[in-house]
Amino acid sequence: MHPSNEHGAFDSSAFLATCSGRPGVYRMSDAEGKLLYVGKAKNLKSRLSSYFRKTGLAPKTAALVARIAQVETTITANETEALLLEQTLIKEWRPPYNILLRDDKSYPYVFLSDGQFPRLSIHRGAKRFKGRYFGPYPSAGAIRESLGLLQKTFLVRQCEDSYFKNRTRPCLQYQIKRCKGPCVGLVEPEEYAEDVRHSVMFLEGRSNALTGELSTAMQKASEELNFERAAELRDQISLLRRVQDQQSMEGGTGDVDVVASIVTPGGACVHLITVRGGRVLGSKNFFPQVAIEEDSSAVMLAFLSQYYLSSHERDLPTELIVNVQNEDYPTLIAAIEASRGRELAISYRVRATRARWQQLAVTNAEQALSARLANRQHVAARFEALAEALKLDEIPQRLECFDISHSSGEATVASCVVFGPEGPLKSDYRRYNIEGITGGDDYAAMHQALTRRFSKVKDGEGKLPDILLVDGGKGQLAMAREVLEELAVPELILLGVAKGTTRKPGLETLYLNDAAHEFTLPGNSPALHLIQQIRDESHRFAITGHRARRGKTRRTSTLEGVAGVGPKRRRELLNHFGGLQELSRASIEEIAKSPGISKKLAELIYAALHSE
Repeated sequence: MHPSNEHGAFDSSAFLATCSGRPGVYRMSDAEGKLLYVGKAKNLKSRLSSYFRKTGLAPKTAALVARIAQVETTITANETEALLLEQTLIKEWRPPYNILLRDDKSYPYVFLSDGQFPRLSIHRGAKRFKGRYFGPYPSAGAIRESLGLLQKTFLVRQCEDSYFKNRTRPCLQYQIKRCKGPCVGLVEPEEYAEDVRHSVMFLEGRSNALTGELSTAMQKASEELNFERAAELRDQISLLRRVQDQQSMEGGTGDVDVVASIVTPGGACVHLITVRGGRVLGSKNFFPQVAIEEDSSAVMLAFLSQYYLSSHERDLPTELIVNVQNEDYPTLIAAIEASRGRELAISYRVRATRARWQQLAVTNAEQALSARLANRQHVAARFEALAEALKLDEIPQRLECFDISHSSGEATVASCVVFGPEGPLKSDYRRYNIEGITGGDDYAAMHQALTRRFSKVKDGEGKLPDILLVDGGKGQLAMAREVLEELAVPELILLGVAKGTTRKPGLETLYLNDAAHEFTLPGNSPALHLIQQIRDESHRFAITGHRARRGKTRRTSTLEGVAGVGPKRRRELLNHFGGLQELSRASIEEIAKSPGISKKLAELIYAALHSE
C-alpha cells in the first residue's frame, strides 16, 4: 500500500523506501480505487522508481503518474510467475493504461467429419467432434477461400448432416457441379474417398505433391482414351495452379506465426501471418490500445503475452518470427511452456522465404496503420464540420442513429449505430427485435426501440449521445422527442434526416431538434457526408439484422415444434398434401388420414398450424 504525504498526494519516496527489490507484479490505482495499470518487474523497486523520477517522463506516462493514489505489489518466485500473474490481471480487469488486445474470438478451423461421406465445414471452439481439424485460419474469409476452392475442385459436400440425411433428390450444389450427390447415392464411396484424400493433401499444404499426382492420373486417363476424365483432372490442376500462383509465399516449412509490430504517434498495429505446414493460410491486423508511450518492442511483447497466454484453446505454432527484439522473450517462452506445456522458439534474424514472410508482415502492418490513421483524420474533420454546421460550442464525441427495417411488417428490427471522432464504435452497436406492434408501423417500432435504449440511461446505465440522429424526417423526429420527454432524458441534440422531395443523395432535408428548424447542407459538405455515412451504416446494420431474423423464421417450419413430428414424418406429411399451404387448409380428420398420424397427433399438428 502507499503512504500519503501531508498534502494527501501519493508519497513516492516513502513507498519506494519500503519497496522490495524482488520480482513481482505492481498495481496502480486512482483515488477512487479504480485500477489504472498493471505491470511486472524483475526488480520491483528499480522498475517503480522509474515512474517517480523528477524529470524525463513522457507526457502520457506523466498523466498516469499524476492519477496514482495507491500502488500495491505482489512478490513472485521469479519473472516467469510475474508475467503469468500480470496477464491474468490484465485479462480480468483490462486497466485503461495497459496495452490491451481486443481479440476474444476463437479462430476457425476446417473440419473434416468422420463417416462414409465426410463433410467439410468451418469450426470454431473446442474440438469435441470426431474427425480432422486443419488450421487455424486467421479469419473466416481466409477459410471460405479454401473451402470454395475445394468445393469447385473435388466436390466434397459441405451441407449440414441433418440436411444430407433427409435428401431424396440432389440439391442445387449438384446441379452447379459443386457436389457429386452422395446424399442420394450418385457417387461410389471409393471415388468420394479419393476426393476426400485429395482435399486432405491440399489442406495439409502438400499442393505440389497433389498437383503431381493429378498430372500423372490425367496422362494415364488420356492414354486410356478416357478424355472426359482427363478433362476433369486438367480443370482440377488448373485451379490448384492458380492458387499456387496467388500463394507466392509457398516454399517454407513448419508451423509458424509471423508477427510485425509498428508504432507511430497516432497508434499501433500488429500484423499476424499464419503459416501451417509451410503454407500461408492468411493474415489479420490488430490495433492494440496504447495509452502511454510505448515502442514497437513493448507492444510486441504485450501482444504476444496476451495472445498466447490468454486462451489455452488458441493454436500454438512451433516458432514465432518477429520484426523487433525484446530482452523479455526468454521470460515469455518460459511462461508459455509453464502455462501450455509446449516449447516455442522466437526468431528475429531469418533468411530466404522466412525473411519474405517477415517483410510482408511489416509492410502490411505499416499500410494498415497508415490507412487507419488517415480514416481517423478524415472522420475527425467531418465531426468538426458538423459542429460548425450545427453551431455547437464543442465537437460532439458520440453520435447515435436509429433505423427500422422489415419486409411488409415481417420480422421488424431496429438498429442503433454509434460513431465517435475516430469512426464507428461497433462494440456499442445494438439491435432491437420489435414485438407487439402492428406490422409496418414504423412509428411504433421507433417508439419501442428508443424507449428500450433510453430507459437504461434513465436508470443510470449506459452513455448518453451528444447528438441523436433519426432517419425518417418530421414524424420520426416527433416520436423521438416524445420518448425523450416521457423518460425525462437530459437535453440532447436531435437531428432528423429526411430524403427530401427528390429523394436523391445529397439533397436530404435536416431538422434540428424539431420540425420548425428545417435546413439543408450543400452536397459537398463534410458534415452532410458524415450524416449520410452514419445513416447508411444504420440502414445496413438494420437490414442485416432483419434478414437474419426473417431467415431464421422462414428456415423454421411450423411443424418443427410439434412433438412426434420428426424430419421423416414432416416430409411424408408435406408429400401427402402437396405442400405446407394445402396442409394448412386440411381439417383434423383429413390430417389424421395421413400415413402414421394418429387423431391426437393430428390435433397437435392442426393447433400448431393455426396458432396465430
